[in-house]
Amino acid sequence: MRRMFTKAAGMAAVGVLALATAQPSQASTPAHQRLRAAAETPAYFVMTDITREEFVVKLTKPEDIEHARELVSGETTDRPHVLTRIVKRTAGYNPRWSFHANPDTTQFFDFAIEVCDASIPYVEDHLDEAGGAFLPGLVWCDWSSRLVREIPAP
Repeated sequence: MRRMFTKAAGMAAVGVLALATAQPSQASTPAHQRLRAAAETPAYFVMTDITREEFVVKLTKPEDIEHARELVSGETTDRPHVLTRIVKRTAGYNPRWSFHANPDTTQFFDFAIEVCDASIPYVEDHLDEAGGAFLPGLVWCDWSSRLVREIPAP
């Protein structure tokens, strides 16, 4: 009898654990639909800075796309600046510049260290130095950056 009780208690514990760790079902709310759509396709946003130059940022991570849309709509002011690793070559969606933001490393911030701060044209003008003392590791965090609008995919 004791063995049966132990087995039953063990099975009950496993069942409770399974229920406790199960993910809640996701209702089809507009936010979840937007995240699902964001996961399927990248989104493109125009970023500007203190120089008023414009730079296109491609986002691929659903949570970043959602955050960017909230920034552009004014729904949030948290983490308004763009931090990324730059790639030293032109991207088709950003042809004016000789570099682009790596979408896999792009994120948003409130405050960052000074060593990665530079304006859009300054990065362009000093691109040959990027990755050394200037923008170590090719990490760029323009302190005055802000997203101004979403644009259609090219």
